[in-house]
Amino acid sequence: MTVAAEKKSVKKAILAFSGGLDTSFCVPWLKELGYSVITVTVNTGGFSTEDLKAIEARAKELGTAKHYTIDAQNALYNDFASYLIKANYLKGGVYPACVGPERNIIVMELVKIAEKEDTKVIVHGSTGAGNDQVRFDLALKSLIEECEILAPIRDGGYTREDEVAFLKKHGFSVSAKRGTYSINVGLLGTTIGGAETKGTEKELPDDVFPSVLPLDEVKKPAIAFTIGFENGLPVFLDGKKKDGVDLIRWLNGVCSERGFGKDYHIGTTIIGLKARIGFEAPALKVLVKAHTELEKITLTSRQISWKGILGTTYGDLVHEGLYFDPLCRDIEAMLDSASKYVKGSVGVRVHKGTVTITSLKSHYSLLHSKLGTYGERTGSWNGQDAKGFCTLYGMESANAFLGHREAQ
Repeated sequence: MTVAAEKKSVKKAILAFSGGLDTSFCVPWLKELGYSVITVTVNTGGFSTEDLKAIEARAKELGTAKHYTIDAQNALYNDFASYLIKANYLKGGVYPACVGPERNIIVMELVKIAEKEDTKVIVHGSTGAGNDQVRFDLALKSLIEECEILAPIRDGGYTREDEVAFLKKHGFSVSAKRGTYSINVGLLGTTIGGAETKGTEKELPDDVFPSVLPLDEVKKPAIAFTIGFENGLPVFLDGKKKDGVDLIRWLNGVCSERGFGKDYHIGTTIIGLKARIGFEAPALKVLVKAHTELEKITLTSRQISWKGILGTTYGDLVHEGLYFDPLCRDIEAMLDSASKYVKGSVGVRVHKGTVTITSLKSHYSLLHSKLGTYGERTGSWNGQDAKGFCTLYGMESANAFLGHREAQ
């Protein structure tokens, strides 16, 4: 066999790599199986420049054939956050669902590298107990026909102790420190899990929330600003054009130092387990609140009602790993259409853990004074018109109530 043929025969494996224990374990594990390992780190906002350098160094230490570092923050905002804002999505009414979009973006970038490297073998370090395994597997099966998905930790049932022993056996350093909390940091938000979140009776310590200050430590005074929306998306800050990623970073900063943006979410995981997490998502919480209020003056009640139903469905699909279901494209088309007139400015005030919408202004506002003012006067009908409306509106409901009562 020629050298060229021998190189071509070596199977390449694309590994989603964070540099932590699980993904570090995967590198020598794959190499033992004869794979040429190509690591890919996708930055969705949780890594600093120093972090990324350390991750690349770790990949080289483990003996990877090649390492890619990809900044996907703009794609994360444009492809996912933008529609979650349009959808006003808060899972369980509180959680903006930060992690699901990140995992989808990571898969999309992995697939690009797989195509570039001419392989269908993609590896992730998920365990068999969480949501991420589902998100990775479903997205990969949607994007690559006959994709060979490897999840060594899940598929082999390896424990943390197994992974540490394996790495040490192969001569690689392993941090002796075991984190008490599982923390996932990204542009859209941070999720935190620990002993306290395995039940519902305790709260997480203040110091495990990396950004949002406890209220008793807030020193900053109230801050007021205006967010300008075009076609349902925030594009201006105090009248000046603002990039989506930059706006989210700015909001995360000013809200965190004023104690706003952390909370708890309880829900059912994709695999059917009840779970509780702590989270920080100041920017998305503010943007969803501001967008929701602007829609109240620019959309009809029926548009708002149907958007609520479809927006929840859309967010759930993204959260549960079904972003590539055609229904998502259908709902996105509806969200785009409904957002055509969601244009205007929203006044916001942040102070001591609270966010208040102080003003709304839109050229497309449906609060037209010429039509009438609620509870005071009318401009387009008279009292007799109103009396007739009251006679007819709800007639079916009244007749049903009376009829059922008489029949008893």
